[in-house]
Amino acid sequence: MTEVTAREYQVPLTPLDRDRYPADPWKLVDRIYREDNLGLSETLFAVGNGYLGMRGNHPEGRVNHQHGTFINGLHETWQIRHAEQAFGFAETGQTIVNVPDAKVIRLYVDDEPLALDVAELLEYRRELDFQDGVLRRNLLWLTPSGKHVRVTSDRMVSFDERHLAVMRFEITVEDADAPVVLSSQVINRQDGEDEYGSRRQTKAGFDPRKAETIGERVLHPELYWQNEDRSALSYRVTQSGMTVAVMVDHTIETDNEVVRRHSVSPDRAKNVFRVQARAGVPIRLTKIVSYHSSRGVPAHELLDRCERTLDRVAAEGVDLQYSKQRTWFDGFWTRSDVEVPHDVELQQAIRWNIFQLAQATARADGLGVAAKGVTGSGYSGHYFWDTEIYVIPFLTYTNPQFARNAISMRERMLPAARIRAQQLNEGGALFPWRTINGQEASAYYAAGTAQYHINADVTYALAKYVRATGDVDFLARGAVDIAVETARMWSTLGFWRHNGADTFHIHGVTGPDEYTTVVNDNLFTNTMARFNLRYAVESVRAIEQEYPEAYRRMVDRLALDPAELLDWEREADAMAVPYDDTVGIHPQDQHFLEREVWDLAATPEDKKPLLLHYHPLVIYRFQVLKQADVVLALFLHGDEFTQAEKNADFDYYDPLTTGDSTLSAVVQSIIAAEIGYRDLALRYFEHALYVDLADLHANTSDGVHVASVGGVWSALAYGFGGMRDFSGQLSFDPRLPASWPELRFRIKWHRTDLVVTVTTEQFEVEAVAGDPVEFTVRDTPHTVSVGTPVVVRLEDQGPILHGTPSINSGLENRREDGTVITSSVPTLPGYGTP
Repeated sequence: MTEVTAREYQVPLTPLDRDRYPADPWKLVDRIYREDNLGLSETLFAVGNGYLGMRGNHPEGRVNHQHGTFINGLHETWQIRHAEQAFGFAETGQTIVNVPDAKVIRLYVDDEPLALDVAELLEYRRELDFQDGVLRRNLLWLTPSGKHVRVTSDRMVSFDERHLAVMRFEITVEDADAPVVLSSQVINRQDGEDEYGSRRQTKAGFDPRKAETIGERVLHPELYWQNEDRSALSYRVTQSGMTVAVMVDHTIETDNEVVRRHSVSPDRAKNVFRVQARAGVPIRLTKIVSYHSSRGVPAHELLDRCERTLDRVAAEGVDLQYSKQRTWFDGFWTRSDVEVPHDVELQQAIRWNIFQLAQATARADGLGVAAKGVTGSGYSGHYFWDTEIYVIPFLTYTNPQFARNAISMRERMLPAARIRAQQLNEGGALFPWRTINGQEASAYYAAGTAQYHINADVTYALAKYVRATGDVDFLARGAVDIAVETARMWSTLGFWRHNGADTFHIHGVTGPDEYTTVVNDNLFTNTMARFNLRYAVESVRAIEQEYPEAYRRMVDRLALDPAELLDWEREADAMAVPYDDTVGIHPQDQHFLEREVWDLAATPEDKKPLLLHYHPLVIYRFQVLKQADVVLALFLHGDEFTQAEKNADFDYYDPLTTGDSTLSAVVQSIIAAEIGYRDLALRYFEHALYVDLADLHANTSDGVHVASVGGVWSALAYGFGGMRDFSGQLSFDPRLPASWPELRFRIKWHRTDLVVTVTTEQFEVEAVAGDPVEFTVRDTPHTVSVGTPVVVRLEDQGPILHGTPSINSGLENRREDGTVITSSVPTLPGYGTP
């Protein structure tokens, strides 16, 4: 068999152009205006709070990739038209709506527009500040008539006021008098082509990662009006029936003479300020925007809510909003910062990733966390299992209220999940693989609906939150329903096989790896289902013991028979976990090793990612992974595998993993670090770190990969920090990269704030506030309390393995029947050949 080696994750030596994007530990700075790859810069410089997001379009609103303003959960529905319909297929598609764009502020000097694509810019600087969440821009424009015009602006989506955005735009004609016009607008772009004829820069061809396009009108106008400098637009989403309203206040401050003009129509509100500017006299326009949305509240009520928001801000003052924002972020970074003080570039990238987690989750307030957050329309604004596995761990350990809010979204989806389970002939509840409103939106069932592991992923996130916070009260108040109903689904989906030893099996499912679908006994699914069943038993018994009244209500509410718990225990204990003695690994599923290996090393780069160049059936016939599957199980349930098993499994699967999914590198980094591939772990981490910043998957223009940025935190804390929390027991076994002298991160365990510091020679845990905490470092128990840090000397950073995993020819690659596993690339002579 041809040697297959671990995929080389190509990260440029300098991932960012440092002439354009200088290193700064607390900012992302752009100091060269360029039009190439606008979509990337719009995503990188987006601002949002988890509810409301504004892409990093320039306020002039001209050349663009996508003028995007998004509200989490605001969506349109449409009938999915299957080429061949079958019972239980998803029926209703859902896609996020681009709400009216309030970012637009157009500038004219001497009746000449400021258009960045043609303007002569003597100075240009734009920066996204992680410490206060404000996007700022400063430029010096030399007009065609030779006048120097200083333009500064900023944009903030508030974390304190969930429904608020603030923009300030200041200009000064430095060396001459001139007529100046500021045209502030709110435009419904969802239902109209850009007025300058600019269209999205998209690559030709099929790409399932992008949002669907709806041909009919989406936003149906409701009330709209203009009252002096206040504008209002409102809409009903045509098919979903949701409603949205936007209202804008304007304040202009200048010693120059100003004339106002206003106009409003169903799809545009315009406030024009004509100024006779004197040399050196500044003009400042402040634009305060409020968005409110609902599943069906009348538009007039949403406008009332917008008015209350704007009136409150007017009374408090705009400066106070910026002060509140800074205070909010001071608290966030105190809880969430990760420091690598030796490397400014690395520090900048890490903080950008963590900042994106705040922007995607902080004020979601019970809504889901979309795959792209509120930075773009990629994946149609859907919620996936990514949130539970890659994002909620970060929230649990740093901002537990945000984690509780995210899990509450799943609790509210239970009624729809029960209906979905019945449609698939199962008991309990089955959460959708991708959704906004709780209904399954995946039109391709093999890689979507068949991912039953979503049930266990949701329960895993619930368990992690409860164990790390001690918040059993959350279970008692109703979240336990998640664990019970998901356990019931596994109990009916699985079946007993009696062949000497009774075993419990789960067939016809798809694991996280979407290149291998509808299989029997997928290892990840089975281990997660086993956990789900056991945690349901644990949580029900905890409530019975600690909250007897809540227990009785739960029994009545769920018609729970105590005998069910005994069934779940037996099913968990007998769960089939595939293992092949001949190859010496855990097969990804029952028949995985019967396939031949896809030779990734011989696959041309222009044929990657595979999903865009090969029919699914071609891919399904090979041992090839879109993303880590067994390796993810090794991480999430590492206490259930021996170290030797982890080594063997990682060595086998790593060379088969394409990394076509952004979810892979972080998991591979964590396990590579644990078993000793120090260089490989760092390489995978750096790839994940720059997935968006360097656009390594060429689709960041559609929005930030939120699960990947969550995984970056996991790679730091779990991978290099060596943190684990199996069964609610906190432990550490650090794996500091050889080139890093120090790593520091913060976590909250129950009610205690901890600061963890790893150096080459020691491991330190400091309790900043709270009760004493028990934990282990390399199996040795310790207790830390406020004022008494624990310092542990480290002899090493764990085992060291050199090189990268590879599958070589030999007996170790023979199947049980003696046949040799071979590798190839699926091509035909004259068609698709490398």
